[in-house]
Amino acid sequence: MGYCDSPGLKPIADALTQMLAAVEPCCEQITQPIQSAIGFTLAQAVISPMFVPPFNNSAMDGYAFRAADLNDNTELTLVGKSFAGAPFEGEIPKGGCIRIMTGAPLPDDADSVEMQENTQVNGSFIQFQGKVRQGQNVRLRGEDITNGQIMFEAGHTLRSRDIPLLASLGIAKVNVYQPLKVAIFSTGDELTTVEKPLKTGQIYDSNRYCLNAILSKMNVEVIDFGIIADDPAQLKDTFLQANRQADVVITSGGVSVGEADYTKDILEQLGEIGFWKLAIKPGKPFAFGKLSDSVFFGLPGNPVSALVTLTQLALPTMEKMAGAKPTTALRLPAITTHGFKKDPGRTDFQRGIYQVNAAGKLEVSSTGEQGSGVFSGMSQANCFVILEQARGNVAAGETVNIEIFRDYLN
Repeated sequence: MGYCDSPGLKPIADALTQMLAAVEPCCEQITQPIQSAIGFTLAQAVISPMFVPPFNNSAMDGYAFRAADLNDNTELTLVGKSFAGAPFEGEIPKGGCIRIMTGAPLPDDADSVEMQENTQVNGSFIQFQGKVRQGQNVRLRGEDITNGQIMFEAGHTLRSRDIPLLASLGIAKVNVYQPLKVAIFSTGDELTTVEKPLKTGQIYDSNRYCLNAILSKMNVEVIDFGIIADDPAQLKDTFLQANRQADVVITSGGVSVGEADYTKDILEQLGEIGFWKLAIKPGKPFAFGKLSDSVFFGLPGNPVSALVTLTQLALPTMEKMAGAKPTTALRLPAITTHGFKKDPGRTDFQRGIYQVNAAGKLEVSSTGEQGSGVFSGMSQANCFVILEQARGNVAAGETVNIEIFRDYLN
């Protein structure tokens, strides 16, 4: 990849296209019980081994019969019953009906069900009130799912609501990809952990806590190397360890032109890394490339910049590496409640708060100061306000696109 010295800034869409083209699924396949498969990505399609429902059954508590037997009368003779787990055996004679419960099998010679509220019982005779339509209140075999139907394609990430569907098909295990192994660490002598009091010139390492929090919502194995000092030997050793142990290595800081550290020199020794200037705000400095056994993402040091580049670039690329079909966040048009400051030249990801107004329209307001080090706005926000690269200042009442925060940010 080499050092990126082309003039101008790289549009974010071009960066993501280049990153996705550079990676392939890298995780091994395993068999996982469905009760512990939430969040795993399917390595093979799931195909239904049966019809659902497996037999014609009643959608109501009531009486099952042949609609033709009601052509000339409104009364049928009760000859039996069908309960769930205890079906009616034998044939229904002409002019007969059976008591049936919701979900119970429908006899082969019955084609309709009338709900009990529309009938009157007179001993062993059932009086039907009102017009009956053939086939009413019957769930047909396979009307939900057919035998051999593809339920989930390979690349689908299983959600909690998918598990009962698999169970209803008698599928106990699925073939999935192992979770990605993701190594993370922060660099810089100025950083310290939250457990320690700050010394003069120090700041707390918030980016690593951000990475841990987001990755904990995803099906990945995190290997946290902590804070690494600005020491070439220690940095190189950490990169080598991370590369050996993980599929993905993520760092924050050390990728801007002019930063006084050794990260870029070490990375260029160990792999093929592109140091990019992106046409986004916040988040202009970004690094991406390959070490010998892993893919590397170098996030900017500023907290909001690190989060924006992580969500917009690193996570979609990691999804592909994990075997998942890349997904996109929900983007919707919204009306601004006030002006937004913006200079043309970079795509802006401002922090916003959306809501539905009294007129039922989606509107969005700013969280306030939009500096790349102002993380309080991220905590208040529920969306990104995405202002296009060529766009300038936005006035109140204009329409903008917002990106609803995904689950891992909530």
